[in-house]
Amino acid sequence: MDVYAVMGNPIGHSKSPRIHGLFAAQTGENLRYTAIEASLDGFETEVRHFFQEGGNGLNITVPFKERAWQLVDRKQPRAELAGAVNTIWSLNGELVGDNTDGIGLVQDLIGNQGCMLREQRILVVGAGGAVRGILEPLLERKPAEVTVANRTLAKAEQLVELFGHLGPLRASRFEDLDGPYDLIINGTSASLAGELPPLPTSVIGPHTQVYDMMYGNQETPFNRWAREQGAAKVMDGLGMLVEQAAEAFFLWRGLRPDTAPVLAQLRQRL
Repeated sequence: MDVYAVMGNPIGHSKSPRIHGLFAAQTGENLRYTAIEASLDGFETEVRHFFQEGGNGLNITVPFKERAWQLVDRKQPRAELAGAVNTIWSLNGELVGDNTDGIGLVQDLIGNQGCMLREQRILVVGAGGAVRGILEPLLERKPAEVTVANRTLAKAEQLVELFGHLGPLRASRFEDLDGPYDLIINGTSASLAGELPPLPTSVIGPHTQVYDMMYGNQETPFNRWAREQGAAKVMDGLGMLVEQAAEAFFLWRGLRPDTAPVLAQLRQRL
């Protein structure tokens, strides 16, 4: 039986074993998928040990995605740009790393939520690792403009330097934003702490759709705020979680599972 796992710290909350278990049952693939809590100072050793013992593939979650990027022998192009790796497999004795977060977000937006990205004005909130992982697939969809807004303008400007050659990308301070936008994506972890980024209410109009990359068993503070400002639609990141897992499953197994029933089951359990 092929063996896969998700590795992070902490890891007890991870839904990945359930998601990949459902994918395996659906596709008839014979595999086992577990969760491994790696020690903060032993991550690299534990990754190598997993593959030396015959492991087939790893998903990497917080706080190890950047360290996984450093660790792998070969990076797929989107992982190279993202500066983070969340999917690893072994090929001819080398560890290969990819990043499926961005494609997971785009697939959820287009396939599950019915959002338009082409020719849209998109606001991305935050300039950390989560945002770095989504800019390339967003820009590939030919939006009219993507604005990255961050408390520290220099961090947003750094992302423009890295990704600006891919499409119309600009940096902004929160207070300088000129809305409304067609789509707003919250790429900060503020919702986890019950906090809100200091966005002007003018970024939201009656047609604005809002996506928080976080999710929980209740509406996130960011989505609640957006709805109160009159946003047309609010969405959370549960679909992104399922879609990035499906992309990893495809990279490992060459099969693309049907995500809709898996997402519905997870949503029901939330």
